[in-house]
Amino acid sequence: MLVSTAYAATETAEHAGEHAGGGSFPPFDPGYFASQLLWLIITFGLFYLFLSRVVLPRIGSILETRRDRIAQDLNEANRLKEEGDLAIATYEKELADARSRAHGIAQKARDTAKADADAERAKVEAELSEKIGKAEAEIANVKKQAMSNVDAIAADTTSAIVEQLIGDQVSKESLDSAIKSASGQGD
Repeated sequence: MLVSTAYAATETAEHAGEHAGGGSFPPFDPGYFASQLLWLIITFGLFYLFLSRVVLPRIGSILETRRDRIAQDLNEANRLKEEGDLAIATYEKELADARSRAHGIAQKARDTAKADADAERAKVEAELSEKIGKAEAEIANVKKQAMSNVDAIAADTTSAIVEQLIGDQVSKESLDSAIKSASGQGD
């Protein structure tokens, strides 16, 4: 066992001497530059072929699909905007027509109501004029009757006053002549 331990220690010391003494890190060793450049060119060439034949066409098709989709969405948005504008214009036109019709209906209703009111007012005025005429005729008739009775009432009243004052009755003829002269009818 001693021999094997001594052998392992010798081998380890040899490897430690190689690394410590003469060898350097292989990527920085100028003796390996040519092979490193060859593998670098091969690796980047394969990577370039992979990117140009697989990855970039996929990305290009995705971008083209997105561009087409965006253009299609913009066209659809423009179409919907035009439809919306047309719908708004139609709505506003119909609203203006409805307002115009409503104004016409309201004006017609006002005219009809005014004509009805004028006709009713004329009818009421005619009835009132007729009633006023009848009332004036009745008043004139009552006044005429009252005026015809005034002489009789005045004669009775005068007779009663004279009788009260002097205690004697006055003849009807003398009272009539006195009343006529006082009212101005005897002249």
